Amino acid sequence: MTASPPAAQLDTEAIRRLRELDPSGGNKLLERVVAAFSNSLDRLLPDLARARQGDKLDLTTIRHVSHTLKSSSASLGAMALSSRCADIETMARDGRTEGLEEQLDAMLQDIQQVRAALAALL
Repeated sequence: MTASPPAAQLDTEAIRRLRELDPSGGNKLLERVVAAFSNSLDRLLPDLARARQGDKLDLTTIRHVSHTLKSSSASLGAMALSSRCADIETMARDGRTEGLEEQLDAMLQDIQQVRAALAALL
């Protein structure tokens, strides 16, 4: 399976709606939303790394991180990432750990692809 091109990671309709809110680009809304998302990642990913250390996963932290990223990624049109975060959130909330590590690894790959897509967009 080949990786999607960066732009395919973002829903064009969501990006269009963000741009409509700042038609001239003078308020730099899209740039500010992307920066807020990036700052959120910078804050949450170390928490996620700590939640995966040791022999037992910290499901409370994993649930919090995935819940937060679910919403913020959806607002930027990163729907595949948002959907994966929703699945991870449900697994953590239900205490299901089988397959969770693989889902978390895939989420981290999704995040890198979304970051690349956002960088290309700006």
